[in-house]
Amino acid sequence: MDNRLGIVILGIVGLLVVLFFTFVPVGLWVSSLAANVKISIFNMIGMRLRRVKPAKIVMPLIKARKAGLDIAVNQLEAHYLAGGNVDNVVNALIASERAGIELKFEKAAAIDLAGRNVLEAVKMSVNPKVIETTNVSAVAKDGIELLVKARVTVRADLERLVGGAGEATVLARIGEGIVTTVGSALSHKEVLENPDDISKRVLSKGLDSGTAFEILSIDIADIDVGRNIGAQLQSLQAEADKNIAQAKAEERRAMAVAREQEMRAYVVEAEAEVPKAMAYALREGKLGVMDYYELQNLKADTQMRETIGGESGEKPVLG
Repeated sequence: MDNRLGIVILGIVGLLVVLFFTFVPVGLWVSSLAANVKISIFNMIGMRLRRVKPAKIVMPLIKARKAGLDIAVNQLEAHYLAGGNVDNVVNALIASERAGIELKFEKAAAIDLAGRNVLEAVKMSVNPKVIETTNVSAVAKDGIELLVKARVTVRADLERLVGGAGEATVLARIGEGIVTTVGSALSHKEVLENPDDISKRVLSKGLDSGTAFEILSIDIADIDVGRNIGAQLQSLQAEADKNIAQAKAEERRAMAVAREQEMRAYVVEAEAEVPKAMAYALREGKLGVMDYYELQNLKADTQMRETIGGESGEKPVLG
């Protein structure tokens, strides 16, 4: 019985020891002491209770202290609880301190929480980045299209990273500047002869205002001659004018046909009144019988002449 009780007690003690070393990061605490970073074991236990992984705080803290940075544990823990990348922020602070760039912890934490890679931003401040535009289509005043590709050297501006526009805005503004500059040229040959004019004019517009970058240079990488837009527009305009003229001619023809049909209707209507008028004249004695027969002979003679002349398309029948 005593043996069983001893085994149970040993099991409980062993379980407590395992739970203690699992919950209390003794190894991490020893590492901090070896690195001369003063952080109590109770502080690490408090991190466990606040659902903060001690290693995510202690290791960056050791790295910062070795680099000579004065960062408090509470600052790192608060940034971690806010959803930030503590290790990335510390690396950015170390890189900026080595490069001689002034960057405070609060600024670096704000940049990180804004969703930007603060370490990449510091690297870009030291080593500028080259971004390349796609082929920008621009048309000179002589109607010739030019396809321009530019390489833009930018450097991250740490003060404007929070709230500043990204690379897409910079490329869009540069494309707009290229279109405006080429469009103001009298001839595409001027642009081909002096491509550096595009760089100078676009760079002088201050396109990096309101962005997270500082434009250092704009270099024209390639210029290709595209379509003759002016000739195509003139061709399309001529085709449109022709269609309009044809439509107006068709309208006039339709009006003429309608007018002709209207006149024919008037003639038929008038001819329908002739027999009535002749009957009235005979009845009133204003037209004699001989006059009527002479009128019928004249009408028959006219029809015969028209038949002989080929008006009806039939040959006369001779008795």
